Amino acid sequence: MGSAEEQVDKILNGEAVQISGFDSSPETVRSVAIRKTVCYIVSAVIFNDKNEVLMMQEAKRDCYKMWYLPAGRMEENETIVDGMRREVKEETGLECDPVTLLLVEESGPSWIRFTFLAEVTGGSIKTTAEADSESLQAQWWDRVSPLPLRAKDILHLIEAGVKYREGPWFPHTLPVELPCPVVYQNAMVTYSESSNNLWLLLAAGQHLPVTVSGTPPSVRSHTVEAAVYRLVKECMQLSQVKIKTQGILGLQHHGKNPGNTDGICFNTLLSIEHNSTSGASDGLPPVLNSDKFRWWKVGNDSLKDKILQRLASLSVVPIHALF
Repeated sequence: MGSAEEQVDKILNGEAVQISGFDSSPETVRSVAIRKTVCYIVSAVIFNDKNEVLMMQEAKRDCYKMWYLPAGRMEENETIVDGMRREVKEETGLECDPVTLLLVEESGPSWIRFTFLAEVTGGSIKTTAEADSESLQAQWWDRVSPLPLRAKDILHLIEAGVKYREGPWFPHTLPVELPCPVVYQNAMVTYSESSNNLWLLLAAGQHLPVTVSGTPPSVRSHTVEAAVYRLVKECMQLSQVKIKTQGILGLQHHGKNPGNTDGICFNTLLSIEHNSTSGASDGLPPVLNSDKFRWWKVGNDSLKDKILQRLASLSVVPIHALF
């Protein structure tokens, strides 16, 4: 994996980090399979020169003639970006390229939605004469005129796209193609205090800890966020700390070998704080109760400043847990 410093620098730069093992996992870890044990949804927020957003009209019976962002389930042998491009082409007739991953939402590893900000690169917008089972047509929406929506859950996605275009608050972030067997996290767990010192949690072997999400049937108890709490619980007393998932610095996925590479690695940024009732005031990170882990004080000022800047400005891809 390389040194901890090398790993952290790569992750901050949006590069891939090869994972060789897991430091926290359920009793049983099995490779995930697309459309069987995991379901990945891809959607795109695309604007034209008038700041109108691309919408498609549903052909499905249960939401017939309602409007929605181009979106759908990923298929076998696809990368996340491939799936997004395919859905946009099928439902709107337009070709596109991703600008950045905009938001990730999850309800356990069995349902994860990846929303991209994208831009048109070709094709022609789908008309009613081209209606098929994918959609009836596509149109540009000014976001003001009345439009019957299939669901309002896309409104915050559109708003995120508007805000990112006005002023990006995190670097352009796209998935890196690297095979992963399960859904897991390369967790950058940070602790900082008033003297501007910064610590990172390391696992045995001097690498960032890797924590695995579970798989169904117990979806609700195996969310991506739950995997973080399991990791922290193995390291320290939960009653003495506050845990905050800041967001995603990047992610890795391949999907070209179904059943073996359908997993995803999220490079997540987290912060740990002392609980105000714990009485800790020495400026040191929380005491660890496992010799499998240790705190590493970041001595490289350039690297420390990069991490602190990400923490201070929340310049990461947001991840939302849906229940």
